[in-house]
Amino acid sequence: MARVVGMFKTLRTHWKKSTVGVCLCAWGGSWVYGKHCDNLLRRAACQEAQVFGNESIPSNMEVKKATVFLNPAACKGKARNLFEKNAAPILHLSGLDITIVKTDYEGQAKKLLELMENTDLIIIAGGDGTVQEVITGLLRRADEAAFSKIPIGFIPLGKTSTLSHTLYPESTNQVQKRNLELESSEVCFKSRWECTRHITNATLAILKGETVPLDILQIKGEKEPVFAVTGLRWGSYRDTGVKVSKYWYLGPLKTKAAHLFSTLKKWPQKHQASLMYLGPTERPPEESEEKLPRAPLYVRIYRRLLQYWSHPAKEIPQEAAHEAWEEVKLSAIELSITTQNRQPDLMRTEDFMNICIEPDTVSQGNFINRGSQKVRDPQMCPEGSQCLQASKCILKLPEGTEGFFGIDSEEYEAMPVEVKLLPRKLRFFCDPQRREQVLQAAVKHVNQKRTQSCQRTTESASHHS
Repeated sequence: MARVVGMFKTLRTHWKKSTVGVCLCAWGGSWVYGKHCDNLLRRAACQEAQVFGNESIPSNMEVKKATVFLNPAACKGKARNLFEKNAAPILHLSGLDITIVKTDYEGQAKKLLELMENTDLIIIAGGDGTVQEVITGLLRRADEAAFSKIPIGFIPLGKTSTLSHTLYPESTNQVQKRNLELESSEVCFKSRWECTRHITNATLAILKGETVPLDILQIKGEKEPVFAVTGLRWGSYRDTGVKVSKYWYLGPLKTKAAHLFSTLKKWPQKHQASLMYLGPTERPPEESEEKLPRAPLYVRIYRRLLQYWSHPAKEIPQEAAHEAWEEVKLSAIELSITTQNRQPDLMRTEDFMNICIEPDTVSQGNFINRGSQKVRDPQMCPEGSQCLQASKCILKLPEGTEGFFGIDSEEYEAMPVEVKLLPRKLRFFCDPQRREQVLQAAVKHVNQKRTQSCQRTTESASHHS
């Protein structure tokens, strides 16, 4: 008892040292507990992956090959460590034949895709920039029609991972969800447990095999075409958002400070251009993936002979359909051309991309406030903006126009471009829960349209009666 009393007297006498010691112990305990939670998550994920690895395959079937494109420089150089700790063990236990390709410099993934041999899966481990490089290299291939059918997996390890909102449900997407609250989308600054859970869930989603078709934008300028999953941005909000990190010393005020300083340098900020576009196109029926059984030999011989003896049909020349182009002269503070991948609708009857033209009449105060919202949600189209739906558009810029486009968070020099929608071009692995959410949303949307149509019919009938 005397020792306990003496210990409390010592702590009271040296209360400053005691406070520091308690804080260090609390921090150390939290760190150890976090490591323990990480290990439990990894162990559970590895056990789930081992179930896939233990499945038997027929003797005449080869092991599936998966090619992983890893960007070690993502997440400020932490991507390699995150991948090796959280994703690599799951992939190796799954029974896949894994080939890991590490990129050394920007643009290397595009070149490597040109040399890639046949593979069953493509896995992208990085951020938006890595995704954009891989799909651009994939779709630039001469045999892209065959390679575009290869399913693609995405493991979010980059500073920005916009595709995560599409492929993974909000309940498991805690990394990006909390990033939005902090006006940042950096995975690497989140708690270890949340980051580990998100990466392991994304890797397991690849093994579960559920896929969702996503639209792709083909952006063609003076050079080779570039392909994007999210879209293209051009304007003041994008230019200012890139500079936000320079004001890191201002803490939570850095976003507003960047937009404030932008208004002091130049105001009003106008981006003038000419936009020609075509309206939405009707969605063709989806091709069935099931192969029809091959006809018997005598049926095939009969068809060949019939084709040989029959007279060739005369081809009737058809007039080329006239494309109804529409033109818009714009003077905007920002222009964005985006896909519908953020909220994919698997049952829609038309294919189109969204064009948002934000007017340049915004005040400086609204520019600062709206700029913070645009950092959190770059695809936001504010009220009062001109919204268009197009399957193809041509953006013409005045001579001497300077600045940059933002294509999937990557900078490209601003120039006249042609943007074309490639509907449902690539299939990405997604979480089964997220796919179920997308299907439910599509069915709900269809039911709402039917209800509105019935109401209009009823109102029209009552009006005529």
